[in-house]
Amino acid sequence: MAETTPFLMYKGRPLVRSGNVLYYGSMAEKCVIMMQILSTKDENDMTMAEKIQIQLLSTDENLRMKDRILKKSEKVGLYNAMDIGSIWLERALNEK
Repeated sequence: MAETTPFLMYKGRPLVRSGNVLYYGSMAEKCVIMMQILSTKDENDMTMAEKIQIQLLSTDENLRMKDRILKKSEKVGLYNAMDIGSIWLERALNEK
């Protein structure tokens, strides 16, 4: 029987939303992606994320929050943010 998880999964990693912030990855790994929705637009009776800030964060609790930020960027559209975020996370987790 398949194991179920309470999280939405994207490319095999959890994707969790809390308000206007999305977290991609597992806190058990050394890095996660945090995406903050900075602006939205209404399109076809739906609210769409427009401007998104992406950060690659270390999960090391011994570091100050400022020192945890490994990379940072802004993208237009959730697809673009998820695309670059998944690349950053994959590269960071595969580093030796």
